[in-house]
Amino acid sequence: MMPDAGAYDLEDLRARVMQKNGGAVDDSIPELAAADADQCALALALPDGTVRGTTQAESPFSVQSAVKPFLFALALLDTDGDAMDLIGIEPTGEAFDAIKLESGTGRPPNPMVNAGALLTASLIDGSDVDERNERILQGLSAFAGRRLEVDEGVAHNEHLLGDRNHALAHLMRAEGTLHVGADDAVAVYARACAVLVDVKALAVMGATLASGGVNPVTEERVVPPSVARDVVSVMATCGVYDGSGRWMRGIGIPAKSSVSGAIVLAAPGRLGAAVMSPPLDEQGTSVRGRVASDLLSVELDLHAFGSATGGDRRGRASRTKQ
Repeated sequence: MMPDAGAYDLEDLRARVMQKNGGAVDDSIPELAAADADQCALALALPDGTVRGTTQAESPFSVQSAVKPFLFALALLDTDGDAMDLIGIEPTGEAFDAIKLESGTGRPPNPMVNAGALLTASLIDGSDVDERNERILQGLSAFAGRRLEVDEGVAHNEHLLGDRNHALAHLMRAEGTLHVGADDAVAVYARACAVLVDVKALAVMGATLASGGVNPVTEERVVPPSVARDVVSVMATCGVYDGSGRWMRGIGIPAKSSVSGAIVLAAPGRLGAAVMSPPLDEQGTSVRGRVASDLLSVELDLHAFGSATGGDRRGRASRTKQ
């Protein structure tokens, strides 16, 4: 019998996760450097539209790299799937902002690294930067089930201080991969990263992918089932960068991490979840978020391949709690 996610004690989980220390807050822009290292929030969004959150579940933060699956979804939708031919889907073993493209093609290696996100954002409908920004905000809001806003200060600094993103954009222009201006591409992506969410909104976004593209709160179809499937598949293989293989073996839930400390999870057919805690490990993943995701996987039986083994995972769960 499946555990009841509707009755799961999220506050108890938060209390256990808060005992985990370590990691460092990202300092790539002033707003991230100023984040409260003690902030920690979790939320679940269920197929029946129920959304449950902990203390601080409505505290806003910039979505940062957790936006990448949703940019990919919108690019697939707006290009009738042609985006799949323009971006690779293989994991890289490299950092998320590595100055690297596919050898021989000039394509970004996948949509979950910065090069791929710059390209996917540029493929979303809009004749100029402003139109593309509005289309992205509209699309992200549909995933979240409510109108989202942008932190203008974060958007400005992401654009101003994103030197590696500028380098990637110029490299893709030189390879003939990027067909908008390099500065325009960085501006659009920077603004997408600056969209404000909380863990409840982010959990609903994950649940929309997990539900085959239908928002469980609004009951609106946001993307077709094929798009949701493709996005969740790439989250599974690439969403935690060069730690994606270990993540899927151990935790087994397609996820996307971010430098703000957020993690969005999409367990197909089961639920969406989100965790936010700013201190990051060396791979740029929230330290407490990883622990929380592991415990959710074990205690709600969410591992994508857990039922195939028939094994008892309680031993690993008990070790995680120590």
